[in-house]
Amino acid sequence: MPTKVNRCSVDLSQYPNLVVVYLGMRVNRLAGLKTLLGFGPKITASVDAQPDGLLLHENFLFSLFPPHAGMRQYWRDMQSLLAWTRSEPHQQWWKSFLHDSGGTGFWHETYLMTGGMEAIYDDVPEPIGFMKFAPVLTARGPMFGAAARSHQACVGEPVLSESELYER
Repeated sequence: MPTKVNRCSVDLSQYPNLVVVYLGMRVNRLAGLKTLLGFGPKITASVDAQPDGLLLHENFLFSLFPPHAGMRQYWRDMQSLLAWTRSEPHQQWWKSFLHDSGGTGFWHETYLMTGGMEAIYDDVPEPIGFMKFAPVLTARGPMFGAAARSHQACVGEPVLSESELYER
């Protein structure tokens, strides 16, 4: 007897500028376990604050060994996402991470309903996602910031400029 499958879909017509971002943090060294576990409550608090434009946040686990946690977020549009990344608490998290990754690697991949994708991989020791099939470039010049990588207008100044990061 054939199984009946309940197939569903969604109408995204009310979200013409929808952005989906996958984020991951992987433990690279033992000290990274503390970093990873310390971010859990911070992420929860930031999501509970209901940032403008965040439609949904979901947590998941990529692997236990090595520990690699992930999140998927749905944003109303890229401008909302970029505005949030340039505000507190994210701004301070990102600055701190770029000065010291705390034994972890961090990455994100962003997909835009209007077209375009972008990604960054910081201290990620093994190729994942786009890195497995696309040329890997140094995050300099037009590859430095998410707005430029996704060909979007920039909202405000980046958290850390290229010269601040590389010319310390």
